[in-house]
Amino acid sequence: MDSPEPEQLCVRHSAALFPFLVNLTRNESDARDLLQELFLSLARQPALLRGIRKEREFLFRMSHNLAVDWIRRRESRTRVHEAAGLEPLEIFQPEENPDEDAYRRELTRALGELPQDQRAVVHLKLWEGLTFDSIAETLDIPPNTAASRYRYGIDKLRELLRPIYEELR
Repeated sequence: MDSPEPEQLCVRHSAALFPFLVNLTRNESDARDLLQELFLSLARQPALLRGIRKEREFLFRMSHNLAVDWIRRRESRTRVHEAAGLEPLEIFQPEENPDEDAYRRELTRALGELPQDQRAVVHLKLWEGLTFDSIAETLDIPPNTAASRYRYGIDKLRELLRPIYEELR
């Protein structure tokens, strides 16, 4: 089987990888940098792509690993960015409906309150539609851990979003 070209992978998967990285890093600029780093790394080391069967999951795993490394480096330099998870971000497209727009802002805020490991699983499950087995493989964790992180994350989101849900009803 031929290895996919990094340029082809970039075209096919950037639109899915970018919001995932924004969700993990809580910063669009950092997410762009990490996405660029990912594809530059693949261009420099095309052997990494040899034998890849599930390219999308492979790219999510590499993106997750880059983000985790980046977060560790950032945290080792300074603890001031702890509040970054609470900063409002636009990970969703703006919406014409003000209620929908308010809900998306609250969802973004609530996602920022989840621990990074839960946020990664919730994103991959809800926005990428991956199974727990695929998430486990992507993040290099057991499937039961993926399922429990998802459950805990969803429970926390439900708790955090209940007031806006009640208000919008």
